Amino acid sequence: MTMQTAVANAVGISLFAMGVSSIPAFATETNEVERIEVTGSRIVREGAIAPTPVTVITGKELLNTGAVNIADALNELPQLADTYSLGNSGTSIGTAGLNRLDLRGMGSNRTLVLVDGKRHVAAVPGSAAMDINTIPTAWVESVEIITGGASAIYGADAVTGVVNFKLKKSIEGFNANVSSGWAEDSGYNNQRASLSYGSNFDNDRGNAAISVEYAQQARLDMMERDQTAVSWARFADKSGNTVNEFLPNAGHYRISNGGTTNIGGKYYTFDPDGSVREVDRGDKFDGAYCAGDCDYINLRQWEELQPEFDRTTVNFKVNYDLTDSLNGYLEAKYSQTNATTAGQPAFFFFNPKTTIERDNAFISNELGALMDTAGLDSIMVNRFMSDLGPRTEEDERTTQRYVMGIQGEVFSGWDMDSYVVYGQTKHDRTNLNNLIYDNFNYAIDAIKDPTTGQIVCRDLEARANGCVPANIFGHGNLSDEARDYISTTTRGSSTIKQFVTGASIANSSLFELPAGYVGVATGVEYRREESTSDEDPFAAAGNTFFNALQSEGGKFNVKEIFAEVSIPLLADLPLIEQLNMDAAVRYADYSSVGDATSWKLGLDWALYSDLRVRSTIATAMRAPNIGELYSAQSQNFFRVNDSCKASEMTSLTPEQRAIRSANCAALGVPTGFDDPYDDKTLEGLSGGNENLKPEESKSFTAGFVFEPSYVENLVFMVDYWQIEITDAISSISAQDIIDKCVDSATGVDNQYCSLITRDKNNHQITNILQVVQNIAKSETSGVDFQLGYDFPLAGGDFKTNLLATYLIESKSYPFQDNVSEYEEYAGVIGDAKWQGQLRFAYNIDALTLNWKTTYIDRVSLYTDQFSANYDKPYSNIMEYGSYATTDIFGSYELNNGLSIGLGVDNLFDRDLPIMATGNGSGQGGYDNIGRFYYLTLDYAI
Repeated sequence: MTMQTAVANAVGISLFAMGVSSIPAFATETNEVERIEVTGSRIVREGAIAPTPVTVITGKELLNTGAVNIADALNELPQLADTYSLGNSGTSIGTAGLNRLDLRGMGSNRTLVLVDGKRHVAAVPGSAAMDINTIPTAWVESVEIITGGASAIYGADAVTGVVNFKLKKSIEGFNANVSSGWAEDSGYNNQRASLSYGSNFDNDRGNAAISVEYAQQARLDMMERDQTAVSWARFADKSGNTVNEFLPNAGHYRISNGGTTNIGGKYYTFDPDGSVREVDRGDKFDGAYCAGDCDYINLRQWEELQPEFDRTTVNFKVNYDLTDSLNGYLEAKYSQTNATTAGQPAFFFFNPKTTIERDNAFISNELGALMDTAGLDSIMVNRFMSDLGPRTEEDERTTQRYVMGIQGEVFSGWDMDSYVVYGQTKHDRTNLNNLIYDNFNYAIDAIKDPTTGQIVCRDLEARANGCVPANIFGHGNLSDEARDYISTTTRGSSTIKQFVTGASIANSSLFELPAGYVGVATGVEYRREESTSDEDPFAAAGNTFFNALQSEGGKFNVKEIFAEVSIPLLADLPLIEQLNMDAAVRYADYSSVGDATSWKLGLDWALYSDLRVRSTIATAMRAPNIGELYSAQSQNFFRVNDSCKASEMTSLTPEQRAIRSANCAALGVPTGFDDPYDDKTLEGLSGGNENLKPEESKSFTAGFVFEPSYVENLVFMVDYWQIEITDAISSISAQDIIDKCVDSATGVDNQYCSLITRDKNNHQITNILQVVQNIAKSETSGVDFQLGYDFPLAGGDFKTNLLATYLIESKSYPFQDNVSEYEEYAGVIGDAKWQGQLRFAYNIDALTLNWKTTYIDRVSLYTDQFSANYDKPYSNIMEYGSYATTDIFGSYELNNGLSIGLGVDNLFDRDLPIMATGNGSGQGGYDNIGRFYYLTLDYAI
């Protein structure tokens, strides 16, 4: 066997193992070797194989699912974290309906998503994160996941790698596809429909095609499913004598929909008829929660598992052979997505805004008597304003993108691709049931007019301006007029623009060395990014319950030049059938942060026809994005614990307790301070930092591809990968700011205490300032496994494909200068040590059957470093067990071009882990829909 034949064989081996449905015919000594464009390289090689680890999944495989978009199926792959799936997209303001990709779980801003090797406009203001919902699923040929040295080839943001969507180049014929699905134990359902038509013209010199796609899904509330409707609460023993524990059917008893207040050391609540009664805490309670048959509030009544969502996408493309060797192409896309998400209504928890005076007109005689007995001239009502309805956010995004270019052979052996890309995303956000603070304060301060005896607002000016009295004693007692007076609808919008132009040229056989031909590629690129956000002025001034976000904007441009070379070093030697070296470098000049250089070196070593070894080492530079640089300091709310509280010190070691106690005293916090005010979120400010510099990553991969010649169509691939990010752009968490302040061995004169503001009288934290900085570091490593085996069975073809990842480490250093302090997330929720996906496919005549099982290893809920700070276990529920779901799909093709399919996702109806909802941090991999059935019809002519 010649070297050329062996390398061509390796092409088929690699592609087969990566999930490509067909293997190209192997070259022989007398056949011309096919020129193949290899993902992860711009060099079009003859008989080449992927120089860096690549996983390829066909579009057809991804569509064999009940999901309404391709991203939900991609997020099941072990290389991609499920950080930003559709189900958990509503966890932040303005993100509902987004579907982003997060390679290795290191952040969507560090994952570069391309379409046919070219950049795509972002969907999140100030970031580079693309919304995968805008991809035309019917035209997806394959999706390629590339790791190792991708930044030098494709540019910044590819710190952890690249996900490239390859679309079909030429579309011929008509295709219609519809699907409809429904959940077994809830009202959740979804539908998807697409039409595509393409045709050649001018004697097949050109091809034009258009596609239209629509998909939608219904909202799924937590209360619709038995296992997610259960409210859980953590009971923290204040004395430190017992283990903290989570209990079901539990929750806060000091806050309610009807209102709860403290009178004389006892808590009272108000029934819908306005009557007052003492809160029933049952037999199991602590300072904040009760469990079982008691008056707790189930916060899940407002939470959702899936948002209401729909998307419409129209795509057009045309390409035309301008000459025998040059092809011109044009692409245009318009996409609109709409998502509606809802959450908790406005609430007041130990907040002086809900102070009610004794002469309030809505105070009943019974309540008044209790106040008089306790000697109170006012009370504070803890309440969810459920009368207003949930705070609802509607997000509409419209994306348009245009690509124009020329590609082909310009000189003998030289291939060119020159292009221009323009993209724009417009986002309109509407927030309903937004409480107006001033109007609310005027409305609840109601008295009886001494002249008319009618209930009116106390403030004369407010009364003159239309103030409507509001009764907050008991759920449902708020009038429609009062509801309209104290709530409003606010709006915000953003626009993201991207312009890219570039050109590359490559020659796969520049000149010949004894071991083969040298290949080169080089090119230039110019990119301009712009992002602006306009917030509602009324809300931005802090007049409403909604976060006081500020309008902001920024832009930058970058000029880049890159080069790549592939050099055959040795060939046809013992244990060296072929040895190639690959190198790439990219230089970028940013208008925002100056220059940055990325490079890559790789070796590709075919020992013999059955075994090939590969390795890369690379650096990548990621410049801060617009949001990280220019975002305004806007209101934020943090879920933190005040570390100066006595209850937060009981579990510390004696040494830690002594340091913290001394520092808290120096801040003026008295011994024994244990105010429960931090049971609610604490207010703060978050913003960008114009002094940021680029973050840098170093990556290393090493692996092998093995195809034993004695087992036909069996391929096994193993790749070790390691990524280290330094000068990582990160915000210090609000809890870290608090802890670093009070746990410092050198006292409170430190940079962290300066970010915290406390009230001198009640000692509560009133503000936390959080800005992004180049302070963090992360180290992540693991091993990817791919196994493929195809064989004939009973007159048909049986295909298997296994993808698995073992996560060795995932260390996060909040402060890169202190390597002794880190959190190890490998094996913790969201970062399972083992993840995998096994696929089977069987095809016989017109029948196709598919089986897919996705596996997540057991995970801890807390890192070892977190648990080490406590003398006793943090809770009774410390982990989620191993988790697997199975999806099946079968289709039958009739003779008239019509195919009928039936699928079941989560075939065995696997429940969520205990307490999980499938939409929280790290939970996206756990199915929260349950067993789901769907039907498909596909017609092609």
